[in-house]
Amino acid sequence: MSAAHNKLKPQNIARSAMILSPVEQLAPLPAPYDTCDKVPEFTELKPDWIDTRCASLDGFVAIDSLRRPASPEDEEEFVRSFIVAVGKLFAHHNSKFLRPLNLTVDYCAKCDTCSQACHVYQATCKQDIYRPIYRSEVLRRIYKKHYTTSGKLLGSFVGAGIDLTWESIARLAELAYRCNLCRRCAQVCPLGLDNGMLAREIRKLFSQEMGIAPSAIHEKGSMLHLNVGSTTGLTRPALLDTIEFLEEDMSELTGRKVRFPIDKEGADVLLLHNAGEFLTWPENPTAFAILFDEAGIDWTLSSESLGYDGVNYGLWYDDTQARKIALTHAGIAKKLGVSRIVIGECGHAHKALAVSANRMTSEVGVPVESNISVLAELVREGRLVFDSSKNDFPIALHDPCNVVRQMGIVKPQRDILKAIAPQFLELTPEGVNNYCCGGGSGFALMHSGNFEDFKVKVCARTKFTQIIDAFGKDFIDPALPKYVCAPCSNCKGTMRDLFKHYKTTATYQVHYGGLVELMVNALASTKTPYLEFLQ
Repeated sequence: MSAAHNKLKPQNIARSAMILSPVEQLAPLPAPYDTCDKVPEFTELKPDWIDTRCASLDGFVAIDSLRRPASPEDEEEFVRSFIVAVGKLFAHHNSKFLRPLNLTVDYCAKCDTCSQACHVYQATCKQDIYRPIYRSEVLRRIYKKHYTTSGKLLGSFVGAGIDLTWESIARLAELAYRCNLCRRCAQVCPLGLDNGMLAREIRKLFSQEMGIAPSAIHEKGSMLHLNVGSTTGLTRPALLDTIEFLEEDMSELTGRKVRFPIDKEGADVLLLHNAGEFLTWPENPTAFAILFDEAGIDWTLSSESLGYDGVNYGLWYDDTQARKIALTHAGIAKKLGVSRIVIGECGHAHKALAVSANRMTSEVGVPVESNISVLAELVREGRLVFDSSKNDFPIALHDPCNVVRQMGIVKPQRDILKAIAPQFLELTPEGVNNYCCGGGSGFALMHSGNFEDFKVKVCARTKFTQIIDAFGKDFIDPALPKYVCAPCSNCKGTMRDLFKHYKTTATYQVHYGGLVELMVNALASTKTPYLEFLQ
């Protein structure tokens, strides 16, 4: 990569030269990984990508559905539709997000405080294109050039230093997928501006108005959820078979006869899991069943389509899809007549139903709570009895962005860990100042092309550094089990891929998992270890 690329200005979003060696310098990792990835060997770009996709922003391809126009006429139509879409983003029908969008575009002081807070910018040795304000400045210049203050389209496609072509527009689309939407930048902005929200608005522009989004979060996410019932493809019969298997397996492992109540009308709690837990981390929904049974909670799961999968991929890119799913979740809870919805260990499900749904619709109508707050209350009331010596190994807490920074749930999980984990460790920084795992906003699910490299080598780099530093000298002790507590399915997916890439679990016995598994492992009534690596 040329030195000039490190000093990119917003107008350079339209550079025509291909950049096939994306990030030549990355922030060094602590020992024992301090020699890793100094010059990353990224997955080689497939030759056809150069001709068919947008690989010129930084060498990575996140949006597999974004293809080059076949003719000059098609490119002209692409540019025209983009300009119209920009106008709609700043129009009245986007009223729920219009005010923060306008404030962020109009009042940025370019103080760069947000850049210092961004884990991606820091991980890439401060390359300009990853500044949170870079994409907002590009969008601002495009809108101000092509629309009057009253929102009327002027009609010119060239100016303000940014020539609108397929290439420049595609780079902006890709740039919106170099942000985890963790909103740490918004937290530190002295003017309260939200460049994380703006990145999501750019994604929304491309999805809702132009039909462009990564297939991992649209076709294999929202559409699969709406058409099949789950983002995993898990059908109702398959769910019931899985639950029956888990009940049998739980009985063999723990000696308990615990059941998963299904479609119980009038229960106190409707528990909404990320359906991926049933298939990838079945010990997690099983742990909830054990804890709720032990504490005497009146609860149920739903087997109705969408009702057994609490995720909402629309949160990351598309208001229309997000609203459909949120309303369905609320409708299922009302139909069952439950008193409240409790969200399992899925960060973006927390934000989707407990926060964003109320911004998109007033029809939710059922109280929504985090499992962490509910479990902390059970601990405080003495309804769960623990033997903390069962968890006497180093346990570091990762704070999921959508639970902690977005919702302010900081103390409950720490109260629980202090009761069950004698060697509880904090990452630095922690709480609302935490860094994203690197898999937020859909990245944990995006494995197409070479985007996996961006996630594990770049986006998750800051989190990996935090984990290594938290365990200190114990990190390299292969005889000592260590555990990263990540109470979020998305975060666990990133930990899985990150630890696999750096061979962390195999070499240094650093494990990951949720909070509820630790709680079950520490239950005084548990006869055998619940955590697999202790069995």
